[in-house]
Amino acid sequence: MSNFEVYFPLAIQIFIAVCIGLAMFFGSSLFGKKTYSRVKEQAYECGIEAESDSRQRFPVKFYMVAILFIIFDLETVFLFPWAVNYKKLGLFGFVEMGVFILILLVGYVYIVKKGALKWD
Repeated sequence: MSNFEVYFPLAIQIFIAVCIGLAMFFGSSLFGKKTYSRVKEQAYECGIEAESDSRQRFPVKFYMVAILFIIFDLETVFLFPWAVNYKKLGLFGFVEMGVFILILLVGYVYIVKKGALKWD
């Protein structure tokens, strides 16, 4: 079986998905109702009026906490396949996941000791 035969159905599916997306985008701008008002032009932030410029600087600590959250949150994704195949993996899988969790715990203790999660 050649590469063309393998990837041709995928190429067709991608082409159809792109065409449908473009048709929806241009169709809504072509046939959609266009009403303009002062209220619609205002920025909407959870129903609260904006108090200051949105281009303010955020402290680096904010980004550090966000990155650490994403890292530890994504690492927990690896626990789900392990939990599903727990019986098949047996003792070997249990030990491997224990090592994985231990590495995560060491990293967590390190960032707590460094004070990366403290809000001053």
